[in-house]
Amino acid sequence: MPRIPVENNDRMSLRIASEEKSLLIRAAALQHTNLTEFVISNAVSVARKIINENERLELTERDSLHVLDLLDNPPAPNEKLMAAAFSLPKQE
Repeated sequence: MPRIPVENNDRMSLRIASEEKSLLIRAAALQHTNLTEFVISNAVSVARKIINENERLELTERDSLHVLDLLDNPPAPNEKLMAAAFSLPKQE
């Protein structure tokens, strides 16, 4: 059967203990897939979960209402904020 040419064949090489590799091969076989597909599928899934957990902030209802109130009624700037604002370069 002819293979479809791959335009971008990025590779990643890693070292793994033989016991861990055997474990991954066994798990891949149980899911009726090959080792590469098993590792990529699970690694990508975990990567997405980690990124989502670290890039998203979930607020309680009370905190959400507090943020909305601060947006509607911002506090007066304090001395540090005023100093930072005046230290910015002037834009022309």
